[in-house]
Amino acid sequence: MPLMPKRVKHRKMHKGSRKGIAYSGTTLAFGEYGLKSLDRGWITSTQLEACRVSINRHIKRKGKLWLRMFPDKPITKKPIETRMGKGKGNPEQWVVVVKPGKIIFELGGIAEQLAREAMRLADAKLGVHTMFVTRRMR
Repeated sequence: MPLMPKRVKHRKMHKGSRKGIAYSGTTLAFGEYGLKSLDRGWITSTQLEACRVSINRHIKRKGKLWLRMFPDKPITKKPIETRMGKGKGNPEQWVVVVKPGKIIFELGGIAEQLAREAMRLADAKLGVHTMFVTRRMR
């Protein structure tokens, strides 16, 4: 089951702007290691879930994993072979807006080499460039 909000105030949302850099959520808050975004873009709920599963499988459920973002933006799509007009399409998927500097995942309670490899596996499943960060990096 992909990540999605239980309920939202409005079913459909504007596309919005992805410009600028992240101001909040740019430092490690929970774990010793993290995956920081270097790009801007959208990460879908399925991508986040695939990353979470691959990290948990690699660390064999030792340590703790924190997801620092949640997909709360609905993306709509018109049905295939539909003529122009007739309003906005129905919500198809949920995404999270990612800006440069935002921490996506955090890991704690495991060795750095294991965390580095787990984050590398997760990075391969994301649509944005990322960087491995540690608490010692200041």
